[in-house]
Formats: sequence, C-alpha cells, structure tokens
Amino acid sequence: MSEATPRVRDGWREALWAFLGAHLLLGAIGVIGGGMLPLPQGQPPTDAGFANPQLSPGWHMLVTSLQRQDAQWFLRLATTGYAPGDHSAAFFPVYPLAIRTIDLVPGIGPLGAGLLVANAAAFGALLLLHALTRLELGAVAARRAVLFTALFPTAFFLYAPYTESTFLLTSVATFWFARRDRWGWAAVTGAVAAATRSVGILLILPLWVEAITRSRRDGRPLLPRLAAAAAVAIGPLLYAGWWAWRYHDLWAPLDAQRAWRPDGAQPPWVTLWWGLRFAWRYQTWWLIDITVVSLAIVGIMLAVRRIPLSYTIYATSSVLLPLLLPLASRPLLSMPRFVAVLFPVSWGWAIAAERRRPPETAILVAFAGGFCLLAFLFINWLAVF
Repeated sequence: MSEATPRVRDGWREALWAFLGAHLLLGAIGVIGGGMLPLPQGQPPTDAGFANPQLSPGWHMLVTSLQRQDAQWFLRLATTGYAPGDHSAAFFPVYPLAIRTIDLVPGIGPLGAGLLVANAAAFGALLLLHALTRLELGAVAARRAVLFTALFPTAFFLYAPYTESTFLLTSVATFWFARRDRWGWAAVTGAVAAATRSVGILLILPLWVEAITRSRRDGRPLLPRLAAAAAVAIGPLLYAGWWAWRYHDLWAPLDAQRAWRPDGAQPPWVTLWWGLRFAWRYQTWWLIDITVVSLAIVGIMLAVRRIPLSYTIYATSSVLLPLLLPLASRPLLSMPRFVAVLFPVSWGWAIAAERRRPPETAILVAFAGGFCLLAFLFINWLAVF
C-alpha cells in the first residue's frame, strides 16, 4: 500500500473536476448534437413500456439526453414495478428501488430521481476511487485514475439513469472496506453491489483471496472473513427469494438473463475471436465493441504487476463472465458498458502514464474523444448499449 490511511474527502477537488468536465462534454453534445442523426426506423427503439423522451435539439437535452435504451427499463421498474414473463427480472432491484424512494419527494419525477441517484453515486464513486487508489498506488495515480474513469469511452453510462454508477460506488466501497480490514461493511456493500447487477456476485472471489492473504499475514481467524465475503450472496438471494414469494418463480432472474442472451454459452476466447472477426468484416458497432473491450483488457494487463491479486481476480472474472454468453450477431454487445465500471482498468492506464508509455495527455485525449463519439451516438438512439 502506498499510503497508510488516506482520507476520502482529500480527493474531492480531483473528483469534482473530473465529474464536472464529463458533464460539460455531455451537456454540449446533448444540446448541440441531440437529434442531429436520423432515428433508427424513424422511432427510438424500446420495449420497456416507458414513454420515450423527445429527441430534438434544445436545452431540454440537458435533462433528457441520457434517457435512452435500458434507462427506460429502470424508470419503468421504478414506477410500475416488475412483471412475470417480460424479462424484467434481469434488471436487479437496488437502482429502481433508489429511484422510487427519491421520487417520493414531490416535483422530482422518475427521470429526475434516476439522474440524482446516478450522479450522486458517480461522484461518490470517483471520490472513493481516489482514496482507494491513493491507498494502493499513491496520490499521482489517484488523480489519473479518477480522470480516466470519469472520461473512459463509455463512462457516460455513469451519469445516465443506469446501474453503472451505483455498482461502481458499491464495488469500490467493498474493496475499500476489505483492504482496511472492515469485513462487516465489506459484506454489506458487496451484497448491495450484487443486488445492483448480477455480476456483483463475483466479488466473493476476490474477497476470499483477500481474506486468505490477510489471515496468513496477521494470523487472525480466517472463517469470519470468509463468511463476510460469502455474505455478498445475500443480495441476489434476497432478490431471487422475492421472485419466489411474489410470483413463485425462484429462477426468474437467471431465466431472464438467459433470455436476453439466447444463443448459448461459448468459451471466452471464442467470443473474443468472433468479436474480432465481425469487427474486421463489418466495422461500425463491432469495431467499437472490440476497441473498447481491448482498452479494458490492456488496462488490466498493465496493472497486474503493481496491484494485489484480489483486484486482478475481480477485473479478470468480470470480463470473462459476460464473454461466456455472447449474442451470435454481436458477440461483445454491452461489453463496452460493462467494462466502464472495472476500476483496475483505469489503474493500469494510470501506471502506463507514470512511465509515459503512452503519456497521460495521449491517454486522456483518446479516452475523451471516444467518450464524445460514443455519447453522441448514444444520445441519438443508435446502437450503443
């Protein structure tokens, strides 16, 4: 560890500037570029059952520009709830419940509540990431990691009505507590992360590694730490239990996840090969997918030698799991969004910037350029998921 006890509040300037910089770019793209491209088939695609916002240039895009794609699902779940048979069970409950809670305040509305929750979580995640990075890699790396995370090519999902920022906050918090030997809090935040997104269950693996490593080092009992790590599973178990109680369908969340990916399992290397082959043949969306996923994989590889094993296991398993269930027509669909919350990716690029291979400015320009391009496509309802 680079610093013994960094304080979370010490990184507020870096987190705030990164957060505001990302919003400045998003605001300009939304107001100027919203509605610039023709809609796919003349109408925004959604099957969530929540009314689509107006897509046209104007100041209203400061609020509505990120209400796209799966955001409609989260807003619908927050207002009318889950239903059997429509695959809504695939969307885990923490974020919709948070929206519903904030929406109780008069005059906010579901979209306002969704944006408040997402952006409060995004800022909190950047602030806590700064502290965690200082703990592991030092202050300079912390500043770079916050910048690279806030402006990663798909980081605009952190500021949209999506689960990404809530998951990033809770996953960083889980490591923050575990690395400081506060296993009760690690269990709580890990369970919330796993009830936010299904991939959160993977936090059990790095926490077990962390528990074993610490117990070997300090000689304290291993079992309580292993139990705290396993408690991460309480989040998805409660969610599945609710489906069993409400609709007599314990496996609804898993069945819904499979329904969104109906083409069967494949080894991860096969999925990557398919993604590369489609990118070579068709470019466009397939090329975007493989480029962003490659940035994430390279970032993880750059970080491996400098970070504890638990982080590498977390990042690697979080990449491998979605690669197991590709969509045949677009093997890396949604992967660019999934990797935006893998904070060890930003650590790897921060380490590379430290060696000036490539320099920090080059990384930042490349990330911010991708951020602007993909946000522009997303705001115009094109196929960035």
